Amino acid sequence: MNTIPPRLDHLVLATPDLAATVAEFTRRTGVAPAPGGAHVGLGTRNHLVGLGGCAYLEIIGPDPRQPAPAGPRPFGVDGLDTPRTITWAICPPDLDRAVVAARACGYDPGDVREMSRRRPDGTLLEWRLTDGGDPHPSGLVPFLIDWGATVHPSASGLPVLPLLEVSATAPDPDGIRPLLAALGTGMPLAEGPVGISFTVDTPNGPVTFD
Repeated sequence: MNTIPPRLDHLVLATPDLAATVAEFTRRTGVAPAPGGAHVGLGTRNHLVGLGGCAYLEIIGPDPRQPAPAGPRPFGVDGLDTPRTITWAICPPDLDRAVVAARACGYDPGDVREMSRRRPDGTLLEWRLTDGGDPHPSGLVPFLIDWGATVHPSASGLPVLPLLEVSATAPDPDGIRPLLAALGTGMPLAEGPVGISFTVDTPNGPVTFD
């Protein structure tokens, strides 16, 4: 059984303390995530690790260099006590067409909006993504992203830890599978508390994160 979701773009590991989580990730894996950049106005910053192919891991947390944002930080960062794999993203061949198709199947991924950030070297990255509309509260249903003409983060010289598997648990897996199918993807799901788990191959051996 393939445990890597089709069209996986990235996994989102959110944390209340970015520096501490990056240090712990480095300790466990033997590989230091690369600085990604700040989400100006949103109060967050990220570090990235390639997962092989065109997929990567985003570690995101509050940016102490920015003032507090007007609204809540993305991915529920403000409400976290510990790091957690909060959600994931897929990259369909045609984002707009994928949104239309999902709506036709009964799931609304939300409207598409534009975002950007600058890498530490000053390069501007621009992308489009669905804002979630009325997302499943579990975070197990991915948002959609389109990098357009921007060089994909996985092709920007990131350190790479090959992704071995991704899985999730939910109290009602059968309620989530049709939503994943509407987006043209899937995730190995089992019954249990809400959560996403992934395992990467590292210089220290396979390491699993929740």
